[in-house]
Amino acid sequence: MPTPYQTSIGSFTRKSTFFWAGVGATVGLANLWQFPYLASLHGGGLFILLYLGCLLLVTLPIMVTESTVGRYARHGIVLAMDGFVRSAKVSRAWVLAGRLSVIAAFLVLSFTAVFGAIALAYVFFGALGRFSGADEIEAGWVLSHLVSDPEEYRLFMAWHALFMMLVIWVSVQGVVRGVERTLRVVVPFTLLLMLGLFVLSAWHGRVDSAVSQILAMHPEDVTFESVRAALFHAFFTLGLGMGVWTIFGAYTAVGTSLKRSLLAVVLIDTLVAIVAGMMMFSVAADGGGLLEGERGFGLLFISLPVTLGQLPASQFVISGVFLMVVLIVWTTSLALMEPVVGWFREWTGAPRGWSALLIGALAWFAGLGTLLSFNIWAGERLAGGTLFRWVELLTGGLLIPTVAILISVFFGWKLTHSLSRRILGEGPGLFLATWYWVMRLVVPVVVLFIGVQYMVSSLAYLCDSGSEGLWCGQPSVLTEIEGQRLDETPGDKGTVQSGPVPRPAAEQELDTPARKSPQEPASDRRAPKQDEILYHSV
Repeated sequence: MPTPYQTSIGSFTRKSTFFWAGVGATVGLANLWQFPYLASLHGGGLFILLYLGCLLLVTLPIMVTESTVGRYARHGIVLAMDGFVRSAKVSRAWVLAGRLSVIAAFLVLSFTAVFGAIALAYVFFGALGRFSGADEIEAGWVLSHLVSDPEEYRLFMAWHALFMMLVIWVSVQGVVRGVERTLRVVVPFTLLLMLGLFVLSAWHGRVDSAVSQILAMHPEDVTFESVRAALFHAFFTLGLGMGVWTIFGAYTAVGTSLKRSLLAVVLIDTLVAIVAGMMMFSVAADGGGLLEGERGFGLLFISLPVTLGQLPASQFVISGVFLMVVLIVWTTSLALMEPVVGWFREWTGAPRGWSALLIGALAWFAGLGTLLSFNIWAGERLAGGTLFRWVELLTGGLLIPTVAILISVFFGWKLTHSLSRRILGEGPGLFLATWYWVMRLVVPVVVLFIGVQYMVSSLAYLCDSGSEGLWCGQPSVLTEIEGQRLDETPGDKGTVQSGPVPRPAAEQELDTPARKSPQEPASDRRAPKQDEILYHSV
């Protein structure tokens, strides 16, 4: 068996593949179920400008660092960190950053696949007309029956297994024949499908209302909380801290312009989020505004199908929308698989096919914890939280911020300035100087703030859910943050909101027993609420 430093993990054959892989990794569920809500709440076009500022100042430097590290080392995050630790002759404890990132990628993959399973089921539900002419109560029952009914969880497991098989099927074929070919086809097709759905929504909906919600400037709605929301969204929706950018950097073909590609990825991700918001608000305005003030599960799996169900040929429209969602989650899952599979191959020297099959099977098994947390294990809570809640809190509040801080401190303070410049490669002097000081001073402080706020708000939510943890005895620490809470995604997977959230009728219905039909009770389980999905799970 070859030694780790002799193990080849593969390489892309075309320079543009890095761009398509990056778009596939960054465009996630948060573009659909989070960004439109944030923009409409926090000033429309002004929030978009704030968000772009956070991207350029905080998250883009981390993306550049992770990607250039992979390109320079030609290894995944664990061996790359190991090599730099040896070069810098510092404590080997810094290698922990790479190992934690692999664990984070694995955990996020495990529950992201569960969301993909729901979207996959909805493609068929839409084609069969389950949402045509349906109201929110009926749509809520469909979601509850699939996700939360303890008598039907095996069907949910089957959808979950089918989605995970799609991910494994691509991964086992290798970097070129599997990952590269799939991303180069699926990502452009997804963008074209979204564009077609946007044209359809503009034709049948009211674009003027969408422009008012998403693009128009509303300075009266911009507060400090708007800045905080922009920071959270920028940090948690780009796959940072999970080794994704390092492995893609290691795969890059010779001559790939990483910095230009990353900037293009960031801009495309933002554009996709804007188009998604325009699409949904255009249809909502024409269909009675059912999407106003919603995000998360309630938006994507209840209100959106109900709104689309009022359109002509709604079966095809709903199936098309959720096909787009499936493709988005599929490419995200493929990106999350790569750092884990790459690490396993470098650690063991195992063949690509067997490595992908084993990691995929383990991710499916770990995802069962999330899946069962919504139904037969919904009543099993530790300190007020289900297993899924604690796994997501661990990844979003601890692992991902910790990795980002360790990487920024290591490459900002522990490496020599000359080595840092060699890793970054050629670029304008202003960019290199800005990167240097941002990684040293800005990123650690901002990411620490994000991680602490994430943990505090999540633990406060557990207190509201009946937790008897020690932290619940300190309301001044946990609940007096100006009445704020973090809602929904870290995948990913996020938004900061003041005061209580008006709950739509569908969620009130889901507080009642799930039903086999609108009249007959079937169980006492409920579908996930928007407060039960945090930020990075997209």
